[in-house]
Amino acid sequence: MTRLFNEPSAFADEMIEGFAAASARWVTAVPGGVVRSTRAAEDTVALVIGGGSGHYPAFGGLVGPGIAHGAAMGNLFASPSTQQVYSIAKTADQGKGVLLCYGNYAGDVLNFTEAQERLKAEGHDVRTVLGVDDIWSAPVDRMQDRRGIAGMLALFKVAGAAAERGDSLDDVERLAKHVMTRTRTFGVAFGGCTFPGADAPLFTVPEGRMAVGLGIHGEPGIDEVDMPTADGLAELFVSRLLDEVPEGVSVDGARVVPILNGLGSVKYEELFVLYRTVHRLLEARGLVVVEPDVGEMCTSLDMAGCSLTLLWLDDELEELWAAPADSPAYRKGSVAPQERAEIVVAGAAVEDIPEASDASKAVAATIGSAFVEIANAIDGAADELGHLDAVAGDGDHGIGMQRGVHAGRDAALAAVEAGAGAETTLRHAAEAWGDRAGGTSGVIWATILRSLAGALGDAADVSRVEISAGVDAARDAVTSFGKAKVGDKTMIDAIVPFADELRERIAAGDSLVEAWSHASGVAEEAAQETAALKATLGRAKSHGDKSIGTPDPGAVSFALICTTVSDVLAQDLEEDSK
Repeated sequence: MTRLFNEPSAFADEMIEGFAAASARWVTAVPGGVVRSTRAAEDTVALVIGGGSGHYPAFGGLVGPGIAHGAAMGNLFASPSTQQVYSIAKTADQGKGVLLCYGNYAGDVLNFTEAQERLKAEGHDVRTVLGVDDIWSAPVDRMQDRRGIAGMLALFKVAGAAAERGDSLDDVERLAKHVMTRTRTFGVAFGGCTFPGADAPLFTVPEGRMAVGLGIHGEPGIDEVDMPTADGLAELFVSRLLDEVPEGVSVDGARVVPILNGLGSVKYEELFVLYRTVHRLLEARGLVVVEPDVGEMCTSLDMAGCSLTLLWLDDELEELWAAPADSPAYRKGSVAPQERAEIVVAGAAVEDIPEASDASKAVAATIGSAFVEIANAIDGAADELGHLDAVAGDGDHGIGMQRGVHAGRDAALAAVEAGAGAETTLRHAAEAWGDRAGGTSGVIWATILRSLAGALGDAADVSRVEISAGVDAARDAVTSFGKAKVGDKTMIDAIVPFADELRERIAAGDSLVEAWSHASGVAEEAAQETAALKATLGRAKSHGDKSIGTPDPGAVSFALICTTVSDVLAQDLEEDSK
């Protein structure tokens, strides 16, 4: 369990602050994470990595000469927000382009992609290569669907070394893609991890059993087997990984890097006992072992578990793997002299509050009141939302929703106080929610609020038709960028019926209060009906069958927000009638 913390919601922020203070020789804290505190004599391509916190040394511990130039660090097990990724990448860019490398998870893909598009629009040359090394998360013919776990170290090391030697962005990108085609990882767990302040781990493994095919975000394993001895686990690791030798590689005489990774609470001594047999088995198969790594490379808080990665080398990859590196948590050889860098962080633009009509200000006041009640509702449901998410995901949905809605509430109330109209109030709330929450829910709710804002405006009266049109726009925007559809067991299963019912009721002549109330009931029913579905998208997709019987937490939280807004609208109507 996690024992040392203050306020659980502040854990990641305080961790990053302490890490940066302890590692000032390598990194400097900037909004969104850390960047290198030093710079080489010549400008290079910037490698920016990232993901949720809770995986140290990934991601901040791998920032330094020879590896990454910056790390976007989200909240525990939650993707960094679009703004965080944008801030780190823009600060790290030396004019030679940026390569973004991160794990293939829905929230990370959404937020990193939005940041990439924003940077491109400003003239930065930005590319992406995803970590996809987990052999249990998808079959080999669907490698693009696999998760990134501890094998991402190979991706970061090779791409970072290529950038360090002065390769072009085209070549760094090519090598990053190449190393992923030759990297395979298999992980197991003996027990789940526990969030700071939580009273139980995200999952448990029965005594004498072992979960196989786990993720690094507290997700349960895809299967369970009897607990083996260290030798038995080594045989399982090696035999399964050798079942999937990369195309074009002949096993006999092949050069391979084993990376034996502890996930948080397995001791180094245990890992060495395990590696003893891994090494012997690899050599017995005719493989040449090159510069192995044994230790903690990508953890999952205090999870009891480990993984084995095999990186299949060629001459180019071997040179880059062996190249010097110097970071807080990973060092090899001797790097070229570095100079202290002058870090220039672009300040956030201060947005003026545009003029708004009295009618729009009145709607903004209702929006502020709604945010207050929504925050109260989410606070009351956070534990249950986390439990729903832990069934087949990572258990952070309740925490993420709390962080997002609190930030959105505070931003909305500040905008109302400054005299903002409905559109400006919602836009301020959207940016604050997305930035603070991160993860999939953060980017989705930021999109919902921005879409609704665009339909309301600051000047005109806001009618029920505009509100319905805004909800339709939000539905379309979320389905467009997330690619989810009804039946995938996501928030879309509640958004679509809510939007459809609201539009139909308003077209039939219902008042906004009546229409919203009916639509909220439909959303709530649809959210509960997701219990019968199998997850096909997001982190839960690798554990789809385990999600059957439990409603989708995103759909449940969406319905909860809709019903809360319905209560606020009804209360406003009651007060107006007095």
